[in-house]
Amino acid sequence: MTPPAGPPSVLFVCVHNAGRSQMAAAFLTHLAGDRVRVRSAGSAPAATVHPAVVAAMPEAGIDISAETPKVLTATAVQASDVVVTMGCGDTCPVLPGTRLLDWELPDPAGRGVDAVRPIRDEIERRVRGLLAELLAPGAR
Repeated sequence: MTPPAGPPSVLFVCVHNAGRSQMAAAFLTHLAGDRVRVRSAGSAPAATVHPAVVAAMPEAGIDISAETPKVLTATAVQASDVVVTMGCGDTCPVLPGTRLLDWELPDPAGRGVDAVRPIRDEIERRVRGLLAELLAPGAR
């Protein structure tokens, strides 16, 4: 079997795409550059990204103030090598060839920046681990 062309693709999914999935996508984009294609989406997207999430990310050197929640589509799932749900019980179509991970993480909704920081830091830790796996020789 020949490896897929182009960089690996990761989709981060949460119900509202307003917190955890936004932070995860931002970290992976920041750390991987063009070595990984990154998307995030939600089954019931919020109108905006949570303000405390937007406020916490610059402390990690990442500005997500221009990001907006996006709707989850079967096409986005199908185009992804890895789909990461964020422990929110979201249903995702499971497709052949798509690796599904579930990261149980507290929801930052309605929390202040002090409560969001540990969630952000845990997401960064997990994203760094995923990136190392994706870029390891023979990973795909």
